[in-house]
Amino acid sequence: MIIDCAFYEKGKRQDGDLTYEQAAEKTRYSGHAGAFVWLGVVDPAETELKRIAHQYGLHELAIEDAIEAHQRPKAEMYGDTLFIVVKTATYANPEDLIEVGELLIFVNPKFVITIRHGGRSLEDVRRRVEDRPDLVEAGPGAVLHQILDRVVDDYGDAAKSFDIDLQHVEELVFAADRRNPAERIYRLEREVIDFYRAVAPLLDVVDGLARGQFDIVNDPLHEYFRDVHDHLQRINGEILGFRDLLSSSLQANLTQVSVRQNEDMRTISAWAAMAAVPTAIAAIYGMNFEHMPELKSPLGYPLVLLLMLSICLYLYWRFKKSGWL
Repeated sequence: MIIDCAFYEKGKRQDGDLTYEQAAEKTRYSGHAGAFVWLGVVDPAETELKRIAHQYGLHELAIEDAIEAHQRPKAEMYGDTLFIVVKTATYANPEDLIEVGELLIFVNPKFVITIRHGGRSLEDVRRRVEDRPDLVEAGPGAVLHQILDRVVDDYGDAAKSFDIDLQHVEELVFAADRRNPAERIYRLEREVIDFYRAVAPLLDVVDGLARGQFDIVNDPLHEYFRDVHDHLQRINGEILGFRDLLSSSLQANLTQVSVRQNEDMRTISAWAAMAAVPTAIAAIYGMNFEHMPELKSPLGYPLVLLLMLSICLYLYWRFKKSGWL
């Protein structure tokens, strides 16, 4: 559905509620070179999206990608319209999940169209742009920068929260309560792979914008996109570090499980050895032979029990000293 449709001219948003058809007409007949429309759409129906495409002259291949809504981050030019696909990422607590959405952006000298599938609203970005007349005057390229800057900031927030989860996992791996965090580690690995697939391909897109690959971005904006690219590189490095750390944590957890199993086996073996002594003595006396040591003695029974206890205590002391118990 249509979230917002606004017409910008002379550094500010013009009053009045407009349909996207009316806004498109105003850009065609506006005498101001920097006038443009910003149309925000969320989860549009195919028929509605095709009507918007017809009104603004969007290429059918780009619209096909927008309808599918499962694209990798990329940037393509269709005539004088730049089409960018961006993956958004937000951290969902306490599920330890990074929710990945999709944002498709059409940028033209006369309009910016954002199509959002999931993810956070862009209302705060719109307010920030509208509070800065210089950004409005800079046109659609400045709007694109503000959108990508917010997306990358969200990546950074998600990475910080994810790092806290990794620290908790490390504590669980070496905790004394013997909980096995393997399932959680695998789940986090799945999340970090999805996170990486959202961030890594965007590096080339932002690098192209910073280098002036697309005419829609004016020269003064290139340094701003370079700043976004620097932040994106740092976050991408953190994600690669997350992947290595999770792999190391999983290996350490498997090692810990093996060590604990060995400790359990040693403990069980020690107790079994101690239990074997009285069992063997009792089994011998249980065979009911007539001629056996101390069989007729009144002290035979307590002497045998004392012998069993003495041997068991000696074995317990030896196993305790060696660390088996």
